[in-house]
Amino acid sequence: MAATRIVLAAIAGAHGIRGEVRVKLFTGTPDSLARHARFDAGGRALVVQAIRPDKPGMAVARFEGISDRNAAEALRGLELAVPRSELPPLAEGEYYVADYIGMAVVDETGEPFGRVKAIENYGASDILDIARDGGGSVMVPFVADVVREEPGCLVIDRVWLA
Repeated sequence: MAATRIVLAAIAGAHGIRGEVRVKLFTGTPDSLARHARFDAGGRALVVQAIRPDKPGMAVARFEGISDRNAAEALRGLELAVPRSELPPLAEGEYYVADYIGMAVVDETGEPFGRVKAIENYGASDILDIARDGGGSVMVPFVADVVREEPGCLVIDRVWLA
């Protein structure tokens, strides 16, 4: 269930008075954002003039046609997305989080359990946050010993889903 559009960042608000914006990164570094010349921002094309690092997890960007604080502030909350086809190929063991969000989760017998709602990382490994079909959620380590990927779903032993 690969996403066709990948969100790389979101505009947090204006930065200064000359039309720059602060951007919250959903990528590792501003470089991965800077490789793209154009973003889809809620159906509006934003063309990059410049991107530079800011605080960790943030960047400052300037887009064509955005020249003052009011215009920059009007962009607050917009997500910056690119087509999936524009992303670099993945190395062995890497994945794009967006490819798993919404994916079905079943137990080892094939019984439906829920859907992936997020992937978190608190330091040790990635963790799947799974919304249960019956309500509530459960978190499981996103590692090969626990999660097996099959076409269209993730299979997780019921012991991890308790």
